[in-house]
Formats: sequence, C-alpha cells, structure tokens
Amino acid sequence: MIRYELRCRNDHSFEGWFQSSAAYDEQRKLRKVTCPVCGSAKVEKQIMAPNVGKKSGQSQAEELRAKLQRHIEDNCEYVGERFPEEARRIHYGETAPRGLYGEASDQEASELAEEGVRVARLPWRKRGN
Repeated sequence: MIRYELRCRNDHSFEGWFQSSAAYDEQRKLRKVTCPVCGSAKVEKQIMAPNVGKKSGQSQAEELRAKLQRHIEDNCEYVGERFPEEARRIHYGETAPRGLYGEASDQEASELAEEGVRVARLPWRKRGN
C-alpha cells in the first residue's frame, strides 16, 4: 500500500491509500479519486516526506485510534458541519441509513444524545499529524 497526500483544485488537503502508484494513476485517470470535502476530481499529489516506520514512543492505543480513523474515512461519508442535521435525518427516518462523520460542537453532541441519536465522539487527528 502507498499513501499520498492529495490536494484538490479548491485547495482541500486529504490523503489517499492505493495498492500502488499505478493504481493511483489509473483511478485518477478514471476520475475515481475525488475530494471528500467538495467532490472535485481535479486532484494532484503533494510533496510528502517518506514514511520510515512507526514513530518512536507511539503507543498501541494511538495505532488503534489511527486505524479506526482510517476505517471511518474510507467507509463513511464526510458531511462536515452538517453532521448534526444529517444524523437527525437518519435517526428520524427522513433519509436512508448510512455511515457518516463530521463536526459537532459539545452542545450539538449533547443535544443529539438527549434525542437518542446514536453518535460517538472520537479523538480525531488532522491528516498529516
């Protein structure tokens, strides 16, 4: 697997994991590499430092947190600040159930919990950290 730091034409940064450099090139050519923020398929690789292995002192818990974050990013829809609204729409049956993630203030998360909307707050790291 190879990880690339990517940037879309609207200057959103994100990362992508690919089987190989050729797999990235093929997916990009087919416009399958898109920005998770705006959906743009105009994406370019960014300069990045090589990954030389696990950072010294990185705990098993941090490794698991990072793995969980990657799984969520790869399998769920990012809805940004619309998260509370979209979570409610799913909870109340106004839209089809699906995995999603985004931003919510402490107040918004509390209100969702009070309504019985099942959400989880996770320690999230910005890509590249």
